[in-house]
Amino acid sequence: MIDVDKAIAAAVKTGKVVFGATEAIRSAKTGKARLIVVASNSPSHIRESIESHGKLSEVPVVSYRSNSVDLGMVCGKKFAVTALTVKEPGDSEVLKLVETAEDESETAEEEAEA
Repeated sequence: MIDVDKAIAAAVKTGKVVFGATEAIRSAKTGKARLIVVASNSPSHIRESIESHGKLSEVPVVSYRSNSVDLGMVCGKKFAVTALTVKEPGDSEVLKLVETAEDESETAEEEAEA
């Protein structure tokens, strides 16, 4: 199992990551992101915009389990981070979050069918 916090921190340190909902929406629209992480307490209109543009551009969007303050702390920032966009993962395993999220959704679908 991947440690989400360590993967995000490693991506921030060794990869190319941009912060903010505006940048996330822009990257989702253009498809110039490998992954977008959205904090659990982000406003619904921002989350919906990021997710809809992400689907159109085939950019995976993952929900962070905690709030924006915690996400900011994981990133080593002294401010809240509503969304972060991973353009290059660097030495991190952050892109495995997508595989983990897909596996969890498939398991939930199988359980719902049973």
